[in-house]
Amino acid sequence: MPEHTTASRLQLSGLCFLLQILTIILFAVFVRYSPESSPGPCSQQLNCSWRNQDLGFQHPRFRDVHLQALLGFGLLVAFLGRYGPGSVAISILVVAFAIQWAVLIQGFSYFFLNGKIYVGAQSMVSADFCTAAILISTGAILGRVNPVQMLLLTLLGVTLFTLNEYILLSLMGVSDSGGSLTVHTFGAYFGLMVSRILHQPHMDKRKEQQDTGHQPDVFAVVGTIYLWIFWPSFTSATTVHDNAEPWAVLNTYFSLVASTLASFVLLPVLYEESTLRMVQIQDATLAGMAVMGMAGEMLVTPFGALIVGFLAGLIPPLGFRFLTPVLCSRLKIQDTCGVHNVHGLPGILGALLGMLLTALATADAYGGRLELVFPLVAQGSRTATDQVLCQLCALPITLLLATLGGSLTGPISAPLRVSVLAQVAEEGCDRGASRKEPGTSTLV
Repeated sequence: MPEHTTASRLQLSGLCFLLQILTIILFAVFVRYSPESSPGPCSQQLNCSWRNQDLGFQHPRFRDVHLQALLGFGLLVAFLGRYGPGSVAISILVVAFAIQWAVLIQGFSYFFLNGKIYVGAQSMVSADFCTAAILISTGAILGRVNPVQMLLLTLLGVTLFTLNEYILLSLMGVSDSGGSLTVHTFGAYFGLMVSRILHQPHMDKRKEQQDTGHQPDVFAVVGTIYLWIFWPSFTSATTVHDNAEPWAVLNTYFSLVASTLASFVLLPVLYEESTLRMVQIQDATLAGMAVMGMAGEMLVTPFGALIVGFLAGLIPPLGFRFLTPVLCSRLKIQDTCGVHNVHGLPGILGALLGMLLTALATADAYGGRLELVFPLVAQGSRTATDQVLCQLCALPITLLLATLGGSLTGPISAPLRVSVLAQVAEEGCDRGASRKEPGTSTLV
């Protein structure tokens, strides 16, 4: 056992050193600041069809998105009593590397001009969106892999995320400003496929010990508060212009409050506990915001956002009660944090909602905002029907890339599993047990 622990520490140290040296060299060769005197060098030469370098976009929105990615997602994985503090540390490790790697990979795709990558606030927000998708993926395998495997998952996940995003947003012209597909759906199913590949059959019958402590709920309270404060900024951060932002913010808030109320409607019916736990409210909150990623800047209408948010809030309780046991027992998918119910299914629902709203997009309904939300339709380059087909095709493409990418990432990272990690219990089979793990945490 000491030999395995030492080997794990050395692997982590060596890999972190090599990756940081690599990124430093690549940054020195390619990365430069965007010119301060203009909205950005991509307005004519660079491929920025999916993002508009807006002069009005500066530090406050970047700060909100970055806080959401770092603190919001970091605290949301801390509900595991046994691995809580360690899971937060691993989340910070993933964020630290994912942002650097995303700046490079996305830079070559969107912000590359004359042999250089030009970075600014908008490119950093794009990197944070990519990081959010990777953090969602790690939620499916948290507690069952070591940090070395997490880094490899981040390395490949960022690359595949950028490929999927480039196909959807740049080549197909799909509208997905808040990431229902690119962030939530891709991140969830990429992580679930990696989890399936890394499945450990000998852990199926391991029983969980109970924890009477309240530390996990404290983390969930703080994480949920961060969601309420910063997620509307996260959803609206990539809307094309400032005057298109209020729709995304308002729709997200309406969906958020309705999904939260939905948890209070359904959970007392499904469970015998007299008091709802904060982690259950947290799940409903996440689902309500994931469903509004694509449709947030569209004409949902306030009552429509409430309806969709309420429906999304019903998904996590029903999923954890009926679907998660099937995934675990039949498909052998261990979903530690329940990303399938919290991100995957709400993301798919959000994509279907976006497709429906696209079919209803007309100049009479949107006015001047049609050019901001569906520029190709407003310009006459494609019809609303063509845009609907693109939105529809985006869902299977995302699922295909996520599952194929996870199938390739799992076998690559599997040989690095350290035997000490075989003692980690199968978190995803019992939601109640996974929320009540005892005691200690470890990084290596």
